[in-house]
Amino acid sequence: MASSSSSIASNFTLPRNNDAILKQCGSSTAVFGSVRVLNHKPRRRSCVTYASSIQLQQQVEPSLIGDVDKQKDDGRVLKVGLICGGPSAERGISLNSARSVLDHIQGDDLLVSCYYIDCNLNAFAISTAQVYSNTPADFDFKLDSLAQSFQTLDDLAEHLAKAVDIVFPVIHGQFGEDGTIQELLEKYSVPFVGTGSNECREAFDKYKASLELRKHGFITVPSFLVQGHETNQSELSEWFKRHRLDPDSGKVVVKPTRGGSSIGVGVAYGVADSLIKANELISKGIDNKVLIEMFLEGGSEFTAIVLDVGSGTHRRPVVLLPTEVELQSRGANDVQENDAIFNYRRKYLPTQQVAYHTPPRFSLDVIENIRKGASLLFQQLCLQDFARIDGWFLPNSACNLPSSESEFGRTESGTIIFTDINLISGMEQTSFLFQQASKVGFSHTNILRSIIHHACLRFPNLASIINKSGQVPSKSKYSKLNRSVPHHEGARKVFVIFGGDTSERQVSLMSGTNVWLNLQAFHDLEVTPCLLSTTSEYESTVDGKKADNVMNRTVWSLPYSLVLRHTTEEVLAACIEAIEPDRAAMTSNLREKVMNDLMEGFKDHSWFSGFDIADELPIRFSLKQWIKLAKKAEATVFIAVHGGIGEDGTLQSLLDAEGIPYTGPGAMASKICMDKVATSAALKNLANSGVLTINKDVRKKDDLLSKPINEIWHDITQKLRCETLCVKPARDGCSTGVARLCSSSDLAVYVKALEECLLRIPPNSLSKAHGMIEMPNPPPELLIFEPFIETDEIIMTSKFKNETSDGLTWKGLSRWVEITVGVVGKRGSMHSLSPSVTVKETGDILSLEEKFQGGTGINLTPPPLSIMSANALERCKKHIELIANTLQLEGFSRIDAFVNVDSGEVLIIEVNTVPGMTPSTVLIHQALAEQPPLYPHQFFRKLLDLASERSM
Repeated sequence: MASSSSSIASNFTLPRNNDAILKQCGSSTAVFGSVRVLNHKPRRRSCVTYASSIQLQQQVEPSLIGDVDKQKDDGRVLKVGLICGGPSAERGISLNSARSVLDHIQGDDLLVSCYYIDCNLNAFAISTAQVYSNTPADFDFKLDSLAQSFQTLDDLAEHLAKAVDIVFPVIHGQFGEDGTIQELLEKYSVPFVGTGSNECREAFDKYKASLELRKHGFITVPSFLVQGHETNQSELSEWFKRHRLDPDSGKVVVKPTRGGSSIGVGVAYGVADSLIKANELISKGIDNKVLIEMFLEGGSEFTAIVLDVGSGTHRRPVVLLPTEVELQSRGANDVQENDAIFNYRRKYLPTQQVAYHTPPRFSLDVIENIRKGASLLFQQLCLQDFARIDGWFLPNSACNLPSSESEFGRTESGTIIFTDINLISGMEQTSFLFQQASKVGFSHTNILRSIIHHACLRFPNLASIINKSGQVPSKSKYSKLNRSVPHHEGARKVFVIFGGDTSERQVSLMSGTNVWLNLQAFHDLEVTPCLLSTTSEYESTVDGKKADNVMNRTVWSLPYSLVLRHTTEEVLAACIEAIEPDRAAMTSNLREKVMNDLMEGFKDHSWFSGFDIADELPIRFSLKQWIKLAKKAEATVFIAVHGGIGEDGTLQSLLDAEGIPYTGPGAMASKICMDKVATSAALKNLANSGVLTINKDVRKKDDLLSKPINEIWHDITQKLRCETLCVKPARDGCSTGVARLCSSSDLAVYVKALEECLLRIPPNSLSKAHGMIEMPNPPPELLIFEPFIETDEIIMTSKFKNETSDGLTWKGLSRWVEITVGVVGKRGSMHSLSPSVTVKETGDILSLEEKFQGGTGINLTPPPLSIMSANALERCKKHIELIANTLQLEGFSRIDAFVNVDSGEVLIIEVNTVPGMTPSTVLIHQALAEQPPLYPHQFFRKLLDLASERSM
């Protein structure tokens, strides 16, 4: 790495004239490396529209609607229709759920057809490949070319009645949980999973549900209903006074009556503020009825999955181990929120602001009363198959709610209040459904198939199918590292390692979890998830002294259930909590009780073949011990540790020393690519071959903190010959700490965040609009400044006039766009996948969520022909392969760059040798665009096989 200030060749703008770029970047000659495709021939695109370029995916599924009569003849296979999307703000979560369900239920005995409802309630049959599109915007943009539409919802229902045996709706919020789709399916006698339409209507409306709970003797939170804009302010004032709330400052929660997933939920103070926020929800169209509720201070939120194991119409609800939701403040370094609630971001995005405890840290009588109450509620509201029920536990010291002794919820320790009923619980990989189910012996596949098969019991014509089908396609392949003998004879050992201590560790957890779950689809693999802990953990636990030897880093072998968390800190805390003797004993006893309750119902169902997840504890190793164990087991290591020792060559060197195969590039290539300056230096001689590099200026953090901001700003902009800067950590990635700086005042804000060790910079803190900027923790010692590259904005215009044929507006003045592209193969013969153009939703820098978290971001794979010609695309891929081979990449990596849409020339941004592997990452899209398409489990298996074949 360079010292306090350095510059590596290059440019600061993207003029249309390519000669100008070459002059700025310098020139040199190079020879293209050979191109090798992984068991495929190189794909050539001669298409004339974006639509035709992606229709190839449909060749795997000749007709999305198909010959339904022929399909129905095969009574041995259960045909499930998976419906996702919907009009609510939760449709992005619906897509995440659909991906997860699809990954885990398909098998030889169960076939899945996929359907999508857009925000205007248009219905489509879609390919299974399209389910892996990142967002609703992705879906909507590609529908005309990839999907087969239905004229009306009734046409969809008529089709479903012929094409599938049962429908699994995974639409969250309106249309999916309010009884609408259920009523449609009932009208056409289509069997479906979940609660009936009338019961959905009553349970989904929070106000009606509250009245119903009160009628059945449950304690409820006092609430006030706002309908339309005509609410009488004096009535609300009376409600405030009646419940001893200050009309000017009383703290309340404002939320849609018919919504879920915490979207639109906020805190208000006093009557006037409450009405303002309620009317905002109504004006935005989120709901025309809004609830104002007392804010429950001093309590703990919980959520509980209820699973019906009864027969036919006889309900036998069993509540799994509930989860306590703990909101956390990260101290003075975090963005402070006075109105901390379990909102959308905390529920669905990786954040250290919330932690989960399954089972809760409540007394046994409270846990048992939660289970009892949720079961009664499930029965009294006539729910079906499964549900998630949320609530609060208020200790006696915090509860000031009026109640009678006859009401359910009073315990010796405090009061239990049920607040929300979720009829179609979220089914993302780490959702509450899977967290709680895995604690009592269910794998993802097992719990989902149990739900589907139970729903089939209500329909006599489906009984013969489910009695012939197996419950789980194969027994769980989970194992623990302390087993020296392979769990399956002849099985190949795979250790998936993730975590670490960089700012990318949460994405690493998502990547590792996704890889682990996908590789379990293979019978010949025995896959073990492993957490690389933070440096702070091993520093504080090695002989009571600080240890600086990387081999002393801690690695945890994880039980199935402990992987299913949102943050590495939560996984680590769960590991420590799990091995605490009293906690372990309580969890084991509760698990046994729940499993006994479940088996009382399952014993009558021939399709249930038992639980497939054992009750096991995490095991702790030093990194040195873990590597020795990997060698002894002859394991292949799948590296999913982003940044730090996972990406800078350190872990690779340690594995090389023991002859252990691993995924991704070798140690030297990893080290070079981790250093963005070194990467540019390695590629600087390729300018004449169409590969350009960006001018860089590297500064020490201490220099930024000690020198006058105006002086630093003037110095950098003069050196780089630009007016706008892009700043990023020198040895980090994934959008962490990346920001656009337009002035010295922006630089001052950024430097202050470094000085104060802020975990994030709030939205719109800089002069140019932007979203939340996640910051590295601890702050980086070196930062890179580059000219901010201006490209023409790409706008999705499918709902507007004057659009291009593919629904895009792009002025194309600069002729440069930003792309990201995966490369796969062996060293010296790397193959470029189809590049993706990523459309930013907020600001100029892609956020962590836009890059890796399903439900956000828009990826166009391959670039539309209205933007980039087929010839330019092929030249671009050749340049990408040249970069990969020059850097000695192998296995797989991801390259981020700008590309000239006319010439295919590439301006390199960075190379990620351990790229994101989350369920909706761009690499998945690109693998699916290959011919033949590589589905996620096939793609990860390809990467694993390449690791075994690597040159040592």
